[in-house]
Amino acid sequence: MGWKKNKIQRKQIGFIGLLFISINISSDFVLESINNHKQKYEDVAMKIWNYAELGYQENKSADLLAQSLEDEGFSIKKNLAGIPTAFIAEFENGGPIIGILGEFDALPGLAQSNSPFKEVVSNDTGAGHACGHHLFGAASAWAAVTIKDWLVKNNVKGTIRFYGTPAEEGGSGKVYMVREGLFDDVDIVLHWHPDDSNSANSRTSNANKSAKFTFNGISAHAAGSPEQGRSALDGVEAMNHMVNMMREHIPQESRIHYVITKGGLAPNVVPDVAEVYYYVRHPKMSVVEELFKRVANAASGAAVGTDTSMSYEVMHGNFSLLPNDTIQKIVHKNLDKMGGISYNTKENDFAEEIYKTFFQPDNEIGTQEYVRPFKTSHGYGSTDVGDVSWNVPTAGLRTATWVPGTASHSWQAVASGGMSIGIKGAELAAIVLAKSAIEIFDSPSIIEMAKKEHLERVGKNFKYVPLLGDRKPPLDYRKIN
Repeated sequence: MGWKKNKIQRKQIGFIGLLFISINISSDFVLESINNHKQKYEDVAMKIWNYAELGYQENKSADLLAQSLEDEGFSIKKNLAGIPTAFIAEFENGGPIIGILGEFDALPGLAQSNSPFKEVVSNDTGAGHACGHHLFGAASAWAAVTIKDWLVKNNVKGTIRFYGTPAEEGGSGKVYMVREGLFDDVDIVLHWHPDDSNSANSRTSNANKSAKFTFNGISAHAAGSPEQGRSALDGVEAMNHMVNMMREHIPQESRIHYVITKGGLAPNVVPDVAEVYYYVRHPKMSVVEELFKRVANAASGAAVGTDTSMSYEVMHGNFSLLPNDTIQKIVHKNLDKMGGISYNTKENDFAEEIYKTFFQPDNEIGTQEYVRPFKTSHGYGSTDVGDVSWNVPTAGLRTATWVPGTASHSWQAVASGGMSIGIKGAELAAIVLAKSAIEIFDSPSIIEMAKKEHLERVGKNFKYVPLLGDRKPPLDYRKIN
């Protein structure tokens, strides 16, 4: 029996050895392919950084990404789910379907150069890529092309699908695409996001629902005939006051924030129109719905108390992120193998200068060289990736595209994303996404395990009902009146 056991062991060792060789070959191929497409996708990222287009207005950004993939043999479907800038690029070769998400919208009021000093610049939009979505879209497309190259070279049955998803920042572009059924046939979805550190945690997020509340009153001379007017701004201020009192009586994990978007133009004119834009967040979708109703009730009460009228429009709604540890651990493993990011002298000088501008930074320069240990975590922000994750097994990662300590949605994030530090983080993300997808294609049993875990997490009776209801995409939500 000894010889038989040894024979089996030799076979096992031989199989493991072949697997190791295969993995190494795949890894070498990925790095070579990534390098071959490096200049192309660096240029794509920087062009989108300069375009700095707002949600649902990302015409040049979407066209550029779509064209870059079409040039690599992907078929393109545009104008999806009622959104002109939503598209799918697909390389179809039968087999399982892996989707990769790509965002490309900027944030308003954050136009900034790639200088380590605050230097507001003039551009066509007044916006800046303060969440790094120019890198998000470019690196995801970069990874998709690399995966396609591997499928072709190895004649592997598999389909890679790039989702061009607009208006993540408050527009819920992915939600409309999910609602339209564009993810129904996908087996696995991978994504990533810019950050100031490298991690691939089993991460959850807050669900989110937003709305614009509009109050209508009666204009009048504020001094000559105030009794003839009814201030819409009073309605907004009364609503805000009541919501701020409400904060004492809501779950501590909640987040409620607002901006007054309209409030009149002259102090001596009683404003007849005023508007306030609210976000309501909590880890549980049911609590978000409950809190949103209370906010809406405050708005109704404010209208009664100020003798104005009120209406509101739901702008977006996102589910919380649902982790899938089966594929999340694969992503983490591939990130951990790659390691972090090293700065050259020029990049380090940039980092040291911009670090001086931070307020209470969480991380120090040098931490970008490491990968954080795998753990479960919760982020208090929100993303429309959440809706995807409740419908398809989904996993992602974050890489250090910004100087450690950088706050997202800041001018410092725009600056870092506009130079080589941002590109290095994007390249790392592209490599990890490509390696993870290839590993899944190479071991289809992973898909079945991921789907089993997904079903256990959502529950057998889960039925997807978007938080934003049946409204059409708010294509003008970023337009300035």
